[in-house]
Amino acid sequence: MQLTRLSFLFLMVFHFCCLQECLNGEFVRVGPNPKFVPVAGFDGDGLNLCSRLLLFGYTNFYIVSYRMIHAMRIKDGKATYVSRYVKTSRLKQEEYFGGAKFMKIGDLKGFFGLFMVQMQALRKKLKILDVTYGFGTANTALIYHHGKLLALSEADKPYVVKVLEDGDLQTLGLLDYDKRLKHSFTAHPKVDPFTDEMFTFGYSHEPPYCTYRVITKDGVMLDPVPITIPESVMMHDFAITENYSIFMDLPLLFRPKDALHRCIWDSHAFALALDKGYSSSQSGLIVLHSCTKEMVKNGEFIYKFDPTKKGRFGILQRYEKDEKTIRWFELPNCFIFHNANAWEEGDEVVLITCRLENPDLDKVNGTQNEKLENFGNELYEMRFNMKTGAASQKQLSVAAVDFPRINESYTGRKQRYVYCTILDSIAKVTGVIKFDLHAEPESGKKQLEVGGNVMGIYDLGPGRFGSEAVFVPKEPGVSGEEDDGYLILFVHDENTGKSEVNVIDAKTMSPDPVAVVELPNRVPYGFHAFFVNEEQLVHQQAEV
Repeated sequence: MQLTRLSFLFLMVFHFCCLQECLNGEFVRVGPNPKFVPVAGFDGDGLNLCSRLLLFGYTNFYIVSYRMIHAMRIKDGKATYVSRYVKTSRLKQEEYFGGAKFMKIGDLKGFFGLFMVQMQALRKKLKILDVTYGFGTANTALIYHHGKLLALSEADKPYVVKVLEDGDLQTLGLLDYDKRLKHSFTAHPKVDPFTDEMFTFGYSHEPPYCTYRVITKDGVMLDPVPITIPESVMMHDFAITENYSIFMDLPLLFRPKDALHRCIWDSHAFALALDKGYSSSQSGLIVLHSCTKEMVKNGEFIYKFDPTKKGRFGILQRYEKDEKTIRWFELPNCFIFHNANAWEEGDEVVLITCRLENPDLDKVNGTQNEKLENFGNELYEMRFNMKTGAASQKQLSVAAVDFPRINESYTGRKQRYVYCTILDSIAKVTGVIKFDLHAEPESGKKQLEVGGNVMGIYDLGPGRFGSEAVFVPKEPGVSGEEDDGYLILFVHDENTGKSEVNVIDAKTMSPDPVAVVELPNRVPYGFHAFFVNEEQLVHQQAEV
């Protein structure tokens, strides 16, 4: 098979006959594009990456694959398309070796996965791989704060990417906030549009399992606030309101945590195997076999959902110096990859989110081809009463939706409209749906269709699939109508093999796009997107 290694700049001229200046800027979307054959090999069409699981991006070879930003610069009726790798430390090292050397989360399955853990630890110990400047991929999401466009993945620190005048992209380097950032950095930090502060966290496989941070509008990272949770979990997203930050302790557990810890650090057993004449690879296998029998036997993924545990939501005042005042609430178990927004309403904190009843990563990590009929991601409203301690939830849609987006001028404040991608039974994006939170969902519905709280659906058509749609308001701030703007997204037509950018009317959700820009090459399916407006481009900083 052939890898998508395209990295270039391409100028196209087209006319936005009816678009306003609000779309002057750069539309960017990041995702995994492998430059080298992954350590575990391929398990499908590299151009069709993530086609089975756009819900959260896990495949057995792509989840932590090379990161490429696909972008379209729009200005004065002209568009420039560019695709560039984010020049991470990981990518530079593998370019030096001429092949993949770092393990990927998707590799961590069964016997081979545990062997990879040991081998990567050995490579680090022998200084073959340098993790001084991180080993993440920057392939999950993008955000703009304090004059910097950040490329993010939750296992590493942010990378700063500058948008040049012609739309090209330049990696400036790793951002560690003057060495104050010592832990990983979520792919989904939140910027408060009213204060220009950024709120973020990182999760870890070792205590403290979660660490909360506030970054001032001037880009200064404040002291860490450890958040105590019982064990290591995957915490992909969180939320903010005007006064609170919301953390999600949901039972997608890192496992087998203790066994992996023993495997990585049991140097005595490793040395004994070497003394007996075994090679380093054989010694690693011996140690792994002795401490991870269950995972090896069942070929299970390194994260496992525990359906016996409750879902816990922790709410903390945004500027607290420690976690003493955090309030924990319980709801039926679930997992959440992406939140839409949160706000305060009287004594209650309201969270709008895409809720997953029972995530089975072994089923959707790329090794099984059956359709995911029971993989029901649904829009939910959750309420947490800060006075009484009560928690409740309300289903707002049927399956399956994800990648919720709003007019981000309302981040942390009450808003009315939510835009989600629609997922088919194998988790490809087939369209975009608009929800009205002021309307009640129609009862008894079996599928997503207009009516009730569904204001409109933009269907991509047979054989056409997309990715996350970003809302671009016509007017900045909250002075205009909340839904008066555009949605912009990448679309790929599997019938013709061509890719394009679609711009649609976010108010009317008309089936006729406002603009379609055909691109010069295939844009693989990817993860999250962002729109950098003209004002943000002008105020970019020149250095990390």
